[in-house]
Amino acid sequence: MTSVVVAAVQDSPVLLDRAATLDLVDELTNRAAHQGARLIVLPEAFVPGPPVWVDALPVGDDAEWHTLLMRESVRVPGPACDRLAAAARRAGAVLVVGVNEREEHGGTVYNTVLTFGPDGSLLGRHRKLMPTHGERLVWGMGDGSDLKVMDTPGGRLATLTCWENYMPLARFHLYAQGPEVWLAPTLATADFWVASMRHIAREGGCFVVGVAPVMHPDWLPESIPDAAPLREDAAQFDGWLLEGYSVIVDPTGKVLAGPLVRERGILIAELDLSTLPARKRLFDVTGHYNRPDVFRLTVDDRPKPAVSRETFDADR
Repeated sequence: MTSVVVAAVQDSPVLLDRAATLDLVDELTNRAAHQGARLIVLPEAFVPGPPVWVDALPVGDDAEWHTLLMRESVRVPGPACDRLAAAARRAGAVLVVGVNEREEHGGTVYNTVLTFGPDGSLLGRHRKLMPTHGERLVWGMGDGSDLKVMDTPGGRLATLTCWENYMPLARFHLYAQGPEVWLAPTLATADFWVASMRHIAREGGCFVVGVAPVMHPDWLPESIPDAAPLREDAAQFDGWLLEGYSVIVDPTGKVLAGPLVRERGILIAELDLSTLPARKRLFDVTGHYNRPDVFRLTVDDRPKPAVSRETFDADR
């Protein structure tokens, strides 16, 4: 494969309504596929939407919001995961989508990115390592077990979520695995994010897809479940909650598509992967431009489950 057509899908989820947002994912994925996309990327925490209330409500006033988020979160595996797999299969494309994930009997929500192959198989799951600032009231932490570059029909994909992209050691670990396309689903919807995407493209010698949601308070009444306290809380939200700024960048830092600001839309670009070796000839951050005799990075990539089971020999 020498090229891939990618779609960065910028839209507003149906907040706290998993079923309706999954319907929207079906529609958006189908629309992107009809534009020729074989790698389709949706924003951070898109299903069933990001916790926009974190910065708007006083601490302690979020119980109803969080309870709804837990109820509407995605289980992996589970019916919602199956819906996303079916969307990828119908599109015949690699589908990357941010979800709020909850284990079957768990009480913690994780900020997770799921990657599905064109056949609907689940290729990867990445939980955000460190929720940012107020997000720590909502999401748990991931571990190093899923910091992996994946070989897919859409290229070798690396994924870091939002401000994970500002963790230089996490970037270096993924750079060392040779990504071709860097995916950055985010809620960091501002002009500075475009500068960050251009920097990572030049630093990593790869294509970068930054994709964000767009949300305005005027759109919320139709999407918030019919619960009076929540509607009253939503009246406190002011101005654009999320402005977008989705963008696609080539390895030189040139913007190929976007940024898309304060509107719904799909950015499309064809990525010529055959240009990557020439870019790496100039600068290979983990190769000939690295000094392993001076700098060393050690990564603990073991899963960190809450319980580890061991079998003991009673005769010992």
